[in-house]
Amino acid sequence: MFDPMLWGPLTGTLSLVAAGMASEVGKSAWESAGALARRVTGRAVPAPRDAAEREQLARELAEAAARDPRHASAVRAWIGSSPQGATVTRTPRELPPSVRFFTDRRELLRELAREAGRKSDGRPRVALLHGAAGMGTSALAAHYGHSNEKAFPDGQLYVDLCGQGGTGAALAPAAAARILLGQLGVAAAQMPPATEDRTALLRELIGSRRLLVVLDHAATAAQVRPLITAAPYAFTVVVARERLAQLDAVPLSVGPLVERDAVRLLTELTDRQTVAGAAAVLPAVLERCGGSPFALRALAPRLSEPDLALSGAGREPVDYAVEAGTSGLDATALRVFRLMALWEWPGFGPAVAAHTAEIEEARAADALAELAARGLLLTTDDGRYRYRAAVRARAEREAAAEDGVVACAAALARTVRWYLEFAVRADRAALPQRWWLGPLYTSLDAGPRTRLGEAVAALIAERRNLVQATLAAAQSGDAESARQLGEAQWAVQLKAGATDELLPALRAAARAAGALYPGTRIEGRACTQLGNALVELGQHQEAERQLRLAEEAEAADGHRRGRATALECLGLLRLSQWNWDEAYALFERADEELAQLAEGDEGFEDAPRGRALLLRHRGRALRGLGRFDEAARFLSGALVFFEETQKEAYNAARTLTDLGEVHLEAEDLAAALPLLDRALRILGEENASPHADRVRRLRERCLSAG
Repeated sequence: MFDPMLWGPLTGTLSLVAAGMASEVGKSAWESAGALARRVTGRAVPAPRDAAEREQLARELAEAAARDPRHASAVRAWIGSSPQGATVTRTPRELPPSVRFFTDRRELLRELAREAGRKSDGRPRVALLHGAAGMGTSALAAHYGHSNEKAFPDGQLYVDLCGQGGTGAALAPAAAARILLGQLGVAAAQMPPATEDRTALLRELIGSRRLLVVLDHAATAAQVRPLITAAPYAFTVVVARERLAQLDAVPLSVGPLVERDAVRLLTELTDRQTVAGAAAVLPAVLERCGGSPFALRALAPRLSEPDLALSGAGREPVDYAVEAGTSGLDATALRVFRLMALWEWPGFGPAVAAHTAEIEEARAADALAELAARGLLLTTDDGRYRYRAAVRARAEREAAAEDGVVACAAALARTVRWYLEFAVRADRAALPQRWWLGPLYTSLDAGPRTRLGEAVAALIAERRNLVQATLAAAQSGDAESARQLGEAQWAVQLKAGATDELLPALRAAARAAGALYPGTRIEGRACTQLGNALVELGQHQEAERQLRLAEEAEAADGHRRGRATALECLGLLRLSQWNWDEAYALFERADEELAQLAEGDEGFEDAPRGRALLLRHRGRALRGLGRFDEAARFLSGALVFFEETQKEAYNAARTLTDLGEVHLEAEDLAAALPLLDRALRILGEENASPHADRVRRLRERCLSAG
């Protein structure tokens, strides 16, 4: 027998709390769920790993509530104080701008409208636009969306899946789902860590909304399938180079413009007199451009040249477009064009281009602006630059031919070095209190970003480039740079809420560290960082393996500080699994390592703070065990350190929240309320809105119980 009125809300709340475990607030709420489960069932309860296990736990809790009114009251109070579900908070308008002088494609536009307006029958409304590079597939999707904005009053979502390059830059479904959820207004703290939970939330939020979803530059059907919804009014447009045979979609081939429309586009881009004056070369121009809008746009500015040369018959239109676009460029711009194409950078600016090409930053800025003006580079939303995949491939071939293999390798190494030095400086400014191993942390100057907020923002903006720099270093055999880049992404790992994007780089860094420094603190550090990421993403089995490897490497190297960190991370993993006893034991072992550090030992200065954090962690574990008096003692010790010794406001607020919740669960409301009030004041000053929202709900629970 169980209470059906509680089972549904319990199941939903457990799912919501599990989905938010990537954030600090989510972790705390999940631990509260585990403490409740142990208290209500009267036994140790392992944390549920999936939806089926969450439903089973909800049933057990509902049954216990039906037997005991006190349990029923505790369950209802927990539901009321738990984080609320994610909701759509904005109407997204995320499509990139359409192009001026859009030409032809009338039948394709009609086919798109036909699929978008098809009667709902349970099948997703999906169209696949596919065509060769430069044929305007992405432009067609954007033009359709802007032309039919009224058909999608709830908004237009867009994500570039980056699937047309060759350096591993393609977005995984989890990362793409996070971007789409963010466009709907879902906060990072509410972002589920697992791909299945993210895509389920995406389908839920799209629901009955009239939305257009454009998935641009798809690589495979597997990449886009998790992002497609059968919602009755949603329409998804997938853009790809090839037809994706395994994707259940209406395939629409985007072919060359017919001659009439190609001439019309040239006329709109120039004027009638220019096109008429080029009559002698126009047939050759049209043949070389092959109906490619990109090639026609690249060639249009040169139509009026009296000595227009038309070489290279039989090549791809994009090659001809690049030849036309680079005609007349100075040597500096050509060098930048070639050398920045040696890897697929999501978006780069003048500083890194100058370092790569070994020129002044002002000259690099002029070169990039000129390349963009000629259509050889695209500009990103934040004012940086990137290549079309086909243009980058052509520029990379030119670099190999013009500069040679050795010079290209050196140029790529310079690019990687720029990103490494940038990351180290910014990471050091973002987390000045943490310890590090990379030699650049002590040898580099402060750099331009010394303020914490500015450094974090810069790291978040560059995170995808940092991932690519790590992969470039690893692939080119520069394992030392790869492992240092991994370490330098610690702050962005903590702050960006994009762990899924960072995971390929963290894996590469751990492999590099293991190859160069097996059984040392360097390998231990890399494995700890990777293990933390895997814990956050819910990949517990692999996380356990990495953290155990880290602990062994740190122990073998006699590095007590690093071993303590690995043990602490293993303890945090146990907290997330509701294994309170083992978590407590691991935190005890970590504290023993720090307690043995003597003055002059590496890490001695950091030990008091580390031990205060371990006091807090042990208090959390004891709370899960229902040992409230002991939990309060440990948490009070941590609070004294963070409030009076270290004066760390945010850690003080976290500890106050933990302590308030311990007293709340022990039904000591008089002790709980002032602690929660103090936490709320600090969080308001720190602008920590998600955490403050949780404390407000705990405070309301305290008031209602009184």
